[in-house]
Amino acid sequence: MVDFTAINPTPRPPGELEELKRVWATPKGWRIVTAVNNTVIGLFYIGVAFLFFLMAGVLALLMRTQLAVGDNNFIGQELYNQMFTVHGTTMMFLFAVPAVEALGVMLLPQMLAARDLPFPRLSAFAIWAYVVGGLVFFSTIFYDLAPAGGWFMYPPLTLKEYSPGDNADFWLLGIGFIEISAIAGAVEIVVGTLRTRPPGMSLAKMPIFAWSMLIFASMIMFAFPAVILATMMLEIERSFGWPFFTAEFGGDSLLWQHLFWFFGHPEVYIIFLPAAGLVSMMVPTMAQTPLIGYRLIVVALIATGFFSFGLWVHHMFTTGIPALSLAFFSAASMAVALPSSIQVFAWIATIAAGRERFRITTPSLFILGFLFIFTIGGLTGVMVAMVPFDFQVHDTYFVVAHFHYVLVGGMVFPLFATFYYWTPMVSKNMLSERLGRWVFWLMFLGFNIAFFPMHLTGLLGMPRRVWTYPSELGWDTLNMISTVGAYMLGAGVFLFVFDLLLRFRPGGSGPENPWRAGTLEWLPNDVYSTRSIPLVTSREPIWDQPDLAEDVREGRYFLPNAPTGGRETIVTSPIDARPQYIIQMPGPGWPPLLAAIFTAAFFLLLTIKLVIVAAVCGVIAVAFCLIWTWSLDVGPAKGSIDIGGGISLPTYVTGPTSHSWWAMVVLMFVAASLYLAYVFSYLFLWTVSPEVWSPAGSPALPALSWPAASTFLLLAGATFVVAAGRLLPPAGKFGVAVPLAIFLALACLAGSLAIEIAGHWRTGLSPSANAYGAMVYLGVFLFGQLAFALVIIGLFTIARHAAGKLDRERRVTFDNLALLYHYTVVQSLLGLALIHGFPRLVG
Repeated sequence: MVDFTAINPTPRPPGELEELKRVWATPKGWRIVTAVNNTVIGLFYIGVAFLFFLMAGVLALLMRTQLAVGDNNFIGQELYNQMFTVHGTTMMFLFAVPAVEALGVMLLPQMLAARDLPFPRLSAFAIWAYVVGGLVFFSTIFYDLAPAGGWFMYPPLTLKEYSPGDNADFWLLGIGFIEISAIAGAVEIVVGTLRTRPPGMSLAKMPIFAWSMLIFASMIMFAFPAVILATMMLEIERSFGWPFFTAEFGGDSLLWQHLFWFFGHPEVYIIFLPAAGLVSMMVPTMAQTPLIGYRLIVVALIATGFFSFGLWVHHMFTTGIPALSLAFFSAASMAVALPSSIQVFAWIATIAAGRERFRITTPSLFILGFLFIFTIGGLTGVMVAMVPFDFQVHDTYFVVAHFHYVLVGGMVFPLFATFYYWTPMVSKNMLSERLGRWVFWLMFLGFNIAFFPMHLTGLLGMPRRVWTYPSELGWDTLNMISTVGAYMLGAGVFLFVFDLLLRFRPGGSGPENPWRAGTLEWLPNDVYSTRSIPLVTSREPIWDQPDLAEDVREGRYFLPNAPTGGRETIVTSPIDARPQYIIQMPGPGWPPLLAAIFTAAFFLLLTIKLVIVAAVCGVIAVAFCLIWTWSLDVGPAKGSIDIGGGISLPTYVTGPTSHSWWAMVVLMFVAASLYLAYVFSYLFLWTVSPEVWSPAGSPALPALSWPAASTFLLLAGATFVVAAGRLLPPAGKFGVAVPLAIFLALACLAGSLAIEIAGHWRTGLSPSANAYGAMVYLGVFLFGQLAFALVIIGLFTIARHAAGKLDRERRVTFDNLALLYHYTVVQSLLGLALIHGFPRLVG
């Protein structure tokens, strides 16, 4: 058996380095928009997210100016409501989550010593879709098209009757689309973290930031589908009149709150966990001491992610839910403080252990400020978790103060520490230490001056979401103090931007490891990341392996060249990181960018009801996706290659070893989360209006022969897919059996969908008649979404076979089709049992 721990100590040929630079070169000039290098698109991603932070901050200053004194007319009510909605939406959807996801895209490959993440074009697609969609959404504030229903968009306020026009539709379609972009990034992060770690970096040696990003991406997989379903339902009700949220027809506006906050409260921790991971990386460096309590912190991160999904009713204590539910969610809301406390005490212990070596720098100042502010936010979080207290302060400025202490303290301050700490990785110059201290103190003092008085205004009864107030209520002084603090905070951010423009110069590395850190992102790097992928034997390899940087620079470790003539990195096993194969990755190209632009156009044109033009853009977007996907399955032609250390690895694998297989499994988890949100919605509306589900309230169910026929076709289609897999020919052979089997499987899927629609339609059931009809046809719609995707993938697979690019060995495309098809069959069978069996059971 080959010893993969051996390294190659011999010098490398000089031409290898030039070849690496040529293969990984960044496009020049205007073609840089086609780049897929994680350092390029990650930096661009962070820059755009920060731009949204600045623009949302300007809106916040304008709103604080309006609220500085009572009876103020600086901003009108309608414009204020639009600014309030766009500010919250931008901060939560366009800044917070994208910013930490962008840091994952940029930092993870460096921390894992990988050449790039496994799906660079998917990353590029997700980023450009976010940029185009986000900028168009934010621009609505300038055209009086911005939504005015708050960033939470509660119905019935946002139903067509109370919010006519397209304003709310821009939020629903735009934000729903941006969430899909976030899910694409999560797929990349999950697979990249688990499969592209360097040899020897087992899960027990993985950087805390990698752990936090893995949990972050997993939480996105399970939380974001709920809000995607909610936005889908509200947009369908606004456009077609299906009454999901209208009480008169059996709907319930509280369903929106359940779905939204099932996403919304985990999102707080989705934002916080990566920031906490960054702090766990910086604190040991500042203290020059290994992180104390590594395993406890990993457990705390996992526990925080788990508990966060049991807290969504924390936002609904005053909605009249049963007392038992109040008690359960109150206890869960307090329990989540425990894992956060573990992390805080671990950071304090690490600082104390290295107190003689701890350096007061700009990053460490922001970390200390984060600890102070976040602790206050955590304490007020425990307060509002207690039901009697929450009854008193709900919808007051106390809650505004609380969540800003949690979000700004828990995410923005660590983010600024990150900017100062990791700038030398991507810039020729470090940011100014002198200006950085001014930035910190202006931001720290400004934030506390701005938001601490809001606790008092809330306790004095000032409600949130108001555009003005009478002066005689006595809130003027506190609001003026908050406004002054907000401008101080803004001055600090402005000074940071000035420093950034003055000193930040991308395109080259600054001082090598200026903080004397111990983790892999500080290895010598270039456009190709590290010259060679090292063997990892500890959690702080640079500290524990003194010659590591020089050995990596000289190419003495794994994959020091470009043996396939293209971009590659090593794929390792998910648990103990043993090398398994070489992934060949695509380079720059136009298709991801164009696919993102036309996908954004599809959603945005639907908003203004240009359906035909939107459909054309959708077809073009799918075409560009297929073009970029066509070249990804390069086949096994390269055989095995030597990566150094006496190890040869294959360049092509299929099945559960393949990173593509893992990505499809992650996507299936996302689809399952979306469908579980639908099942919850169906059962929730039944509990609210059971009479609508009764035979007297709705048309009779289709005869059982209809779902039986649909079930038969689903099972027949699955059988055809299995047969197609067994009939795949050897390399170089072609036969009609495989295309015929795939075509029959797709026909069975379409037939099953048609039977399900026809069965309900024949009973006279209308989706706009009541909530029952709306939920039944929504289930059919979700089935149709998967069927449509499978038709596209199935036809693509047939085309691959016809082109001689699909056979018994080269079968990744077919494996993905089979996985998604079998998942669709299982979900559809569960749907048939729910829609046809449940009403009979309760009737």
